[in-house]
Amino acid sequence: MTDARRFAAATQRNRDVIFDVLARHVLPGDGVLEIASGSGEHALYLAAKLPIAAWQPTDPDAEARASIAAWRAVTPVPNLAPPLPLDVRERPWPVETADVVVAINVLHISPWECTAALFEGAAALLPRVVYLYGPYKRGGAHTSASNAEFEQWLQSRDYRWGVRDLEAVIATAEAHGFTLREVVEMPANNLSVVFGRG
Repeated sequence: MTDARRFAAATQRNRDVIFDVLARHVLPGDGVLEIASGSGEHALYLAAKLPIAAWQPTDPDAEARASIAAWRAVTPVPNLAPPLPLDVRERPWPVETADVVVAINVLHISPWECTAALFEGAAALLPRVVYLYGPYKRGGAHTSASNAEFEQWLQSRDYRWGVRDLEAVIATAEAHGFTLREVVEMPANNLSVVFGRG
């Protein structure tokens, strides 16, 4: 029987620092919606460690959802829900509410229109927190040579992808009713960016 699990090396490197930031903003009993959960490794790890009621993984890709389901089967976590198909640009989303919306390594591996669609969709769910993780430009400039090289590689795969300007992301969030709460420097020139509603 084929093992559908995917493995992302970066997960092992960043999952603990992501947990440290999320733990400051997630409350006991929260429902978390993860956008584009990919392999499912973050979902598995964070759902097990955070005192939440449920972690809902999603992904528009069927193979990613198969990976998430396979991880759930191998390592059962009671509050990790089965994966749902979700493309941020399509309405309605397959969930009606969430206390926290999480998007890890999403904005740079999607067209810019997905950033606005993510905040628009999140606004309809009335979450208390939106958490983003990934590389960002600041003041229109890359924060490291490695991020500039990474963007070149991204755009060689899809010209619509790229490292986003943090200020543009903040402006987009504010246009949909979210306010910046915290920007945290993370390893490997990444940032955690946390928004609150109102």
